[in-house]
Amino acid sequence: MSSPKISGLEFSTCQFDYLIVGGGTAGLVVASRLTEDPNITVGVIEAGSPGFGDPLIDLPGRFGEAVHTKYDWEFETTVQEGLGDRKLEWARGKVLGGSSAINFFTWMRGNKQDYDSWEELGNKGWGWENMLPFFRKVETFIHPGPDQEKHKLDYRYESHGSSGLIQTSYSRQQGAHHEYWHETLENLGVQRRPTFDGSNVGVWTGLTSVNSDTKRSYAANEYYLPYASRENLKVICDSIVREVILEPINGQMTATGVRFESDGSEYVASARKEVVVSCGSVQSPLILELSGIGNPDILKAANIEVKVENRNVGENLQDRLMVAMVYEIESSMPNADDLRSNQALAAAADEEYEKHRTGLRTILPCSFTYLPLSQFIEEDKISQLAAEITDSWGENAASPRNQNLLQKLTSKEPLGQMEFVFDARNWYPVFGLEDGKKYGTMLQMLQYPFSTGSLHIPPKPPGKLRTTSDDKPIIDPKYYQGDGVLDKKVMAEGLKFGHKITKTAPLCKFVKRRVFPPPSENGNDEDEDDDLFEYVKHHTVSDWHPTGTCAMGGSQGSKYGVVDERLKVYGTANLRCIDASIMPVQISCHPQATVYAIAEKGASMILEDMRAR
Repeated sequence: MSSPKISGLEFSTCQFDYLIVGGGTAGLVVASRLTEDPNITVGVIEAGSPGFGDPLIDLPGRFGEAVHTKYDWEFETTVQEGLGDRKLEWARGKVLGGSSAINFFTWMRGNKQDYDSWEELGNKGWGWENMLPFFRKVETFIHPGPDQEKHKLDYRYESHGSSGLIQTSYSRQQGAHHEYWHETLENLGVQRRPTFDGSNVGVWTGLTSVNSDTKRSYAANEYYLPYASRENLKVICDSIVREVILEPINGQMTATGVRFESDGSEYVASARKEVVVSCGSVQSPLILELSGIGNPDILKAANIEVKVENRNVGENLQDRLMVAMVYEIESSMPNADDLRSNQALAAAADEEYEKHRTGLRTILPCSFTYLPLSQFIEEDKISQLAAEITDSWGENAASPRNQNLLQKLTSKEPLGQMEFVFDARNWYPVFGLEDGKKYGTMLQMLQYPFSTGSLHIPPKPPGKLRTTSDDKPIIDPKYYQGDGVLDKKVMAEGLKFGHKITKTAPLCKFVKRRVFPPPSENGNDEDEDDDLFEYVKHHTVSDWHPTGTCAMGGSQGSKYGVVDERLKVYGTANLRCIDASIMPVQISCHPQATVYAIAEKGASMILEDMRAR
């Protein structure tokens, strides 16, 4: 494997046209596309190490195991009042390839309305029709064979890309429950449908970012590795960016370079044309603040000179919420829990994977359904929720963002507002496994949360000159607080429907009983609303899909956002953000494919602007 090998000193002496802060999902896409032109020189600075060849990253059936390793930043939130005064873990990829190296392999697109709403907010060129070419540009869809087709696939080949760098495929093997999934949801009135044509509502088998060799297809091994030998591309890993250097030139703050630390020494790398920040929804706003762009009150508390005032940096944080229920399932079926407790079985699974690319090391959670609220909440309740949130907004009810959220809440169109996934393993760490028993988990994720928070650099620690990138960020999503009270009510209703799925034929033949939350003493597992509210409060976790912290401002410009529709940071001449942080409002899907598409579009914009000069 061709891992990057360059010293901080050598990197700092290179002449770069573009510097990219962050070698993650988006950053490597931008670097790869720009350096297709041999006359453009690009440098990428990544905090993590390469993970090429590591089974924790490559093997589908080991998804999630890279969390809490060297590949994870291991962020955490502040104490969340709405969650019973709990802190939540926030996993983020600290590795070449970023979170595309440690995510759960899920590949999907949002609803057409998700992207159209970006354009309706004034971000010209960001609607569904504009995004579709970039979704296709990213992807090479591997046509399913007989082993995959038996899993009830619904797709249109022409909806996918055929020559992109990320390979997508359907798994050859599924969990034992999957054969019951589609019929169960159909018995509840949910239809099957292809999911890449602008609506994800329905029941379907999930597509994955797994290549033809049954390994992870991600930014580092697809956008970087084949092109690592390009003379005009330099990537330095294990290096921490301290700030983007901004200088007033011709009346505008201009990014001239990046200050970074590598092997214990600080260096400055220079950029002749632009600096691109692609550190994701957590760290992109932090880098801006450390560079002097943000809320003056926050910057002054950190003893950082204010260079561009923008109170939106780090605000508008929207993260999806997840809650789960655990069930005892048919014990004769093998599942991944067996591999955690039995080393012999784990070794056998590894051997089967290496020899045949089959077995438990290939299985991913792929039993999906996305549903509108009207599928599981009565219409009068939805109207009541809409009235409550409108009253709470008061004069702010007319703001474009609030109207966008309200429209999705009350929409009669097929929008996937709640995601349900069933997986034949125990996802809940506080629930202990009993020997001889098997467990499955019903997961639900709210797609359009009203909970909105912020993340920022902390004030200057005692004894330090200023806040630096070594200091832990203040991540406060404000789950179930303020407008987010509505989210808790919707999640409680979702739990009722998730439980209903498990009690519906034919899945109920596979699911024996609910074990967490435990039934009442008389064995009744039909919960009262107050009990559900308490369960949601104390057991909600993050779905790890934060967005919005460097949002496109649209028609409101810097009054609402951080970047314009060309992804340029307001108040600067040549600084861009390109990653999930630029989404103005959440989308209904796992965001991986969208982040790749944003990066492809961002790279295209950079090239257009360069050639127009």
